[in-house]
Amino acid sequence: MTHKSLPMLIVVLLLSLALSPAFAFSNYAPHAGDYFSYREVENLGSGTGSYAGYSEQTIINGKETMNSINANGIVSASYSYTYSFSNSSGSTESGSQSGEYTFSSTTYLYVNGTDDQTGYANPSVWFYMPNSTPKSGTFSLLNTLMTVTSTSYSYYLPSESQNVDAIYAQGSGSYERNDVYGQFTATYTWKAYFDSSTGYIIGYEYVEQDTNPSGNGFTYTDSLYVTQTSYSLTAAQPTNTGVSPISDGGVAPILLVVAFIIAIIIVIAIIAYAISRRNRKLPKHSPVKGYVAPPPTSPPSVDLTPKEQPPVQQIVIKEVVKVNCRYCGALIDSTAQTCPICGAPRN
Repeated sequence: MTHKSLPMLIVVLLLSLALSPAFAFSNYAPHAGDYFSYREVENLGSGTGSYAGYSEQTIINGKETMNSINANGIVSASYSYTYSFSNSSGSTESGSQSGEYTFSSTTYLYVNGTDDQTGYANPSVWFYMPNSTPKSGTFSLLNTLMTVTSTSYSYYLPSESQNVDAIYAQGSGSYERNDVYGQFTATYTWKAYFDSSTGYIIGYEYVEQDTNPSGNGFTYTDSLYVTQTSYSLTAAQPTNTGVSPISDGGVAPILLVVAFIIAIIIVIAIIAYAISRRNRKLPKHSPVKGYVAPPPTSPPSVDLTPKEQPPVQQIVIKEVVKVNCRYCGALIDSTAQTCPICGAPRN
C-alpha cells in the first residue's frame, strides 16, 4: 500500500464509522440510595359556569427514594411529601403523607402499591423512563403514552438556575372525570423532562381542560421540578435552547465527519489549483513576459503668453436728413440738388 492511498482509506473508514448504526446501550438500572426531591404546584382556575371566578392552589414538596434492588429487578422504594392547599373561598389545608411501594425496573410498572397514585389501571411509574429510548420512541407514564421529542433538550431547572441536558417527551389524552369536582370530559397534554444518564424525572408540565354540557368547566395545571438529586445533572450547552435536531439521534457525529471531509476536499482543491498554476498558459490579453509598456503620452503644453490681436474695424453710421420737395411734396435727401421725383430744383 502506498502512502498516497492512506488519506482515502482514512476518509472511507471515517464514513463507514459515521454511517454505521449507533451502538445500542442498555437502560439505566436504579441503584439503592438513588433519590430526588421535588417541588410541585397544582393550580385550578379559568373557570366557567359554576366555576367562574373560583381558583385553588396546592403546593407540594416531596421525595422519592430507591431503597433496595432485588435480583429480578424489583425496586423497593419509599415516598414522602408535605402539602399546603388554599382556594379563593378562603379555605386552607395542609398535611403530609408517606409510604412504601415496589416497581419493576424492566417493565416500569408499579408492582405492590404506589406512591399515592389513584384512579389508574395498572399504571407505569411517573418518575422514571428507559433512557435509551431514541427520538420518536415511546414509553408510558402512569396511563399516558409518551413520545420522545428530543434526546438532548436544554431544560431550564429553577433549582439550579441553569439549563440542564434532558430527554424531552410529550403525550396527550382524555378521560371522564367523576369526583368531588363533578362530571367532566377532561383533555390534557403532558410534557416531561428526564435526566439523560439515568432516566429519572427532572421536571414536567401538565395542562388539563375540563368541560361538561352544562357550560361548567375549569383549567387544571400541574408543574413539577426536582430540587435535589443523588445523581449529577449535566449542564446543557449554551447554544442549545430547545429541540436540537443536530444532536438528536446521533446526527451530530455524522455532521462532524461530513464537515471534516469537506475541509479535506477544500484543501485538496487548493493544492491542485496551486500545482496547476505552475504550468498553465497565459490567458489572452495578458501582459507578455519582458514587454515594457510605453510611458503615457504627455499632455499638450498650454501657452499662457498674451498674443497681439488684430485692430478692431470701426464702422461709422452716417445719418441723412430728409426734406419735402416744395413742388411735389416728396421726401428727398437734404443734399440733393434736384427732386428725383419731379426734377424741380431743391432751392
